[in-house]
Amino acid sequence: MNNSCSKVSHKKIKTNGISLHVAEKGTGPLVVLLHGFPELWFSWRHQIGFLADRGYHVVAPDLRGYGDSDAPASASLYTLFHLVGDILGIIDHFGEKQALVVGFGWGAVVGWHLSLFRPDRVKAFVAISVPYFQRDPNTSFLQTYRRSYGDGFHMCQFQEPGKAERSFARYDCLTIMKKFLRITQTQNFIASPGKDVIDCLETPFVLPAWISEEELQFSADKFQETGFSGAFNYYRCIEKNWELLAPWQGAQITVPAKLIIGDKDYGFESTMKYIEGDGFKNLVPNLETTILEDCYHYIHVEKAQEVSQEILSFFLKFSINSFIRLFNSLNNNKTRMMLLRLMKKAGEDPWR
Repeated sequence: MNNSCSKVSHKKIKTNGISLHVAEKGTGPLVVLLHGFPELWFSWRHQIGFLADRGYHVVAPDLRGYGDSDAPASASLYTLFHLVGDILGIIDHFGEKQALVVGFGWGAVVGWHLSLFRPDRVKAFVAISVPYFQRDPNTSFLQTYRRSYGDGFHMCQFQEPGKAERSFARYDCLTIMKKFLRITQTQNFIASPGKDVIDCLETPFVLPAWISEEELQFSADKFQETGFSGAFNYYRCIEKNWELLAPWQGAQITVPAKLIIGDKDYGFESTMKYIEGDGFKNLVPNLETTILEDCYHYIHVEKAQEVSQEILSFFLKFSINSFIRLFNSLNNNKTRMMLLRLMKKAGEDPWR
């Protein structure tokens, strides 16, 4: 098992009417890490130790429907209101007024809407691979996806209860974990006509150097126990979310935010065109963007060190006490000067 997960504690937290399992390490400002699909708290194994060792209290839950957290049977209990409420309950549990938040995939979607609904509870937010998408007032999310990508798009295929579960059941869970490692621009997560998405994802014969079979097996074993219905229920609430979000039409996300994206991720070119447009900049005016070269979708694992450094450099702007602790812990002036240069590069004077 990954060494960075040593001394990680685990507990169950009652929040928003359910019980969530969380992994926890460190002391200092609260950082909440929100995983994506199909993942668990374990996908943050590199960032948990990295941030905890640098003066942060890091908490990574299994989100509702995943892992050792409760998984309500009804898909109607997976709206963004439910998911954001879960995270507010975690922040409350630890007695904090605000948290630093990181989200990947669906975790990024939850983080964006946590920042939209309750900006008073989010000190800063880092989104990995997924920008904020505002609702079209005239066309629902699912209608937009079908119009743009067809019925083979994964979000469309996951709608019918039981259908996606049956297609995933044709494979063992370890194979499923392997299939998601390198979703690329050319695949765009769309099934060929008459096929299911999971059938169209390639299974690598050799694992990339950045992940081991043991690490994949950890997640595979858990999904073997729980199945994937809880995860699919996020997609089955897409239309309901479109209805619920109407009061926030045109609302800005004012929380300081950073988007980190890989240049080989699926939909990269269209994503960049979108976030460079005036419409997105008006919606998220306080945004930094970092593009990592030669990496795919799950960049927090594939480029763990780089992503961890990007998160740290951003969060240090909002947590001066953590900066001081980190600065004082360094054992030579050369390393201290490197840290100061990192902060200057990020446009921040840590001593102000």
